[in-house]
Amino acid sequence: MKGLLALAALLAVAAANQPQGKVLCYYDNKSYVRDFEGCIYPAQARMLPTDLDPALSFCTHLVYGYAGIQPDTYKMVSLNENLDIDRAHANYRAITNFKTKYPGLKVLLSVGGDADTEEIQKYNLLLESPQARTAFVNSGVLLAEQHGFDGIDLAWQFAKIKPKKIRSTWGSIWHGFKKTFGTTPVDEKEAEHREGFTALVREMKQALSLKPNMQLAITVLPNVNSTIYYDIPAIINLVDIVNLGVYDYNTPERNPKEADYAAPTYKPQNRNELLNVDAVVNHWIHGGAPSQKLVVGIATFARTWKLDSDSEISGVPPIHADGPGEAGPYTKTEGILSYPEVCAKLINPNHQKGMRPHLRKVTDPSKRFDQGLKKDGDFFGTYAYRLPENDEPGLWVSYEDPDTAGQKALYAKSKNLGGVSIVDLSMDDFRGLCTGDKYPILRAAKYRL
Repeated sequence: MKGLLALAALLAVAAANQPQGKVLCYYDNKSYVRDFEGCIYPAQARMLPTDLDPALSFCTHLVYGYAGIQPDTYKMVSLNENLDIDRAHANYRAITNFKTKYPGLKVLLSVGGDADTEEIQKYNLLLESPQARTAFVNSGVLLAEQHGFDGIDLAWQFAKIKPKKIRSTWGSIWHGFKKTFGTTPVDEKEAEHREGFTALVREMKQALSLKPNMQLAITVLPNVNSTIYYDIPAIINLVDIVNLGVYDYNTPERNPKEADYAAPTYKPQNRNELLNVDAVVNHWIHGGAPSQKLVVGIATFARTWKLDSDSEISGVPPIHADGPGEAGPYTKTEGILSYPEVCAKLINPNHQKGMRPHLRKVTDPSKRFDQGLKKDGDFFGTYAYRLPENDEPGLWVSYEDPDTAGQKALYAKSKNLGGVSIVDLSMDDFRGLCTGDKYPILRAAKYRL
């Protein structure tokens, strides 16, 4: 009996010492300055640094975005100095000061992230020049150190793959990858840019290693071809975290005429073999990346399409669409809704006669998870839709909710991955408008790791 008790005690200690899954929480500073002119819900929409507090006990890392590149000097700079650096707001310091209350929190400064839209060719030009890389590295490390960040996240803005629907089986996933997306490259100098990015990662790591406890992360943005730009064996030992942006595979901008799952975990039937979470994760693991360095991105925002008279009445994707869906009251941008905006359209189905009907939610019909392990079905995601009515267009929405976020966390756990990232906190229900609980997507993911 004593032996059994001793063994149980040892197992309990071992379990307690197991590393907890990482939760990278992204905060896009654009949520601080969104234009809500004419919006009747400005208080609900605008997110200040103080609104982060209820989330941070669930986060291992807080990633602040986004910095950018100055086109003429190639230095890393704030994209909004008045917001980030000037005394009026000083968001950089407001963000890093959270470490006082949460001493285990690591705060990283992210650069790129598809937020830097001025002369975007500078991202490629920088990779082609050793002098430009040096200017970027030195300025980036100085910027991070001056404002108390614990490291840098390179969310590099590489060229995106061209949207193309594929309805056939192509055999081996990774053999002939380029052929899958067509023979015309999106980047004529892709090999040079791959080598340049490898050099940038090496040089950034060398510079950060001279500072105490500074980390280097990379974020693979959605629809960036990992097999082209990321030399996994050459860079994987230089980075602490690889955040995989495995969402936005289908968007109303890329696919205006066909609505479909934006972030399936596995391949839906008759779809592209490569445009799903599992395919990207497997590519990095097979390329030599330790699974514990990989984190899976979970988007808190929905992608929406407008339905018309040619759309099928079943709502089952892929479904004919007519461009981006209507803008929401908070985000005020066609084709995208925050989670609380989606939630509001699902709540209170007892709408009055003559009012626009609410969305009909359809949970994943093929979900087959047990303790995070895939069984005899694929996990695609949740969607909701409203059919056209009385000359009013319909709406089709692909989104994550707490249930699907939890399932993706279970997927990460089943693959022994490093954890998940929440992209981003400002699109989660950070005010608790849906059920009273703040950050339901973040919470669900954290609890299932």
